[in-house]
Amino acid sequence: MTILTQVEQLEIEYPSSDGEPMAESDITRDYMTYSVEAVKLYFQERSDVYVSANSFIYYEQGNNQAVVAPDIYVVFGVANRKRDNYKVWEEGGITPDFVLEITSETTQTKDQETKPEIYRALGVREYFQYDPSGDYLNPILQGVRLINNQYEPIAGNNVAFDTLWLFSEVLGLELHLISGELRFRVPETGEFLKTHKEENQGRRAAESTLRSLVTQLLNSGMSLEQVAQMMNLSTLEVRRLVGENF
Repeated sequence: MTILTQVEQLEIEYPSSDGEPMAESDITRDYMTYSVEAVKLYFQERSDVYVSANSFIYYEQGNNQAVVAPDIYVVFGVANRKRDNYKVWEEGGITPDFVLEITSETTQTKDQETKPEIYRALGVREYFQYDPSGDYLNPILQGVRLINNQYEPIAGNNVAFDTLWLFSEVLGLELHLISGELRFRVPETGEFLKTHKEENQGRRAAESTLRSLVTQLLNSGMSLEQVAQMMNLSTLEVRRLVGENF
């Protein structure tokens, strides 16, 4: 085994990019965006959970070839802060707990053969694969869990080829396929996780519905104060909703 001096170790570069352009399909990119944003939002109040996507994990100090780039990964027990890349030795030896790969024609071999061995050696507790095209995996969502240093399949609750769900013990979330569409679900509430955009769209839709109801009540002859009391709103909020129309 080669032992590097401290100076030699400092001179080794750990790039955040391999210099090659990212070539991803719209489908792969959309599901990566959904997954990382939704899971980040879910854990946003946790200062000890790091969620990232398609960034390099270097797992051997002094060897910049010992690297892997999961599509989505979650690490518990490290600071929730922005990183150029993830160096295991700078994080107290803590490795990812959860990995999700969006499988495609160009990544299938790595996702099914090379990466599982790396993730197992790193102690990644759960590894999921999702094939949105339905060309490479059957069922198209699969997961394994590390038991006695070996990956064992996670039982799926099948409804159909493209409609099923699996439970992630690591995240405490269900991974659902609904007619082939991947979504994360909170089992306690039944709520499906949303991205920032979906959250904002939901708020705007709810406000639009509320504005319509307030307007109807005011048009019926009720006063601002009466509507505010009925809707459990302040009169200022009622005025904001209807603007200068009343």
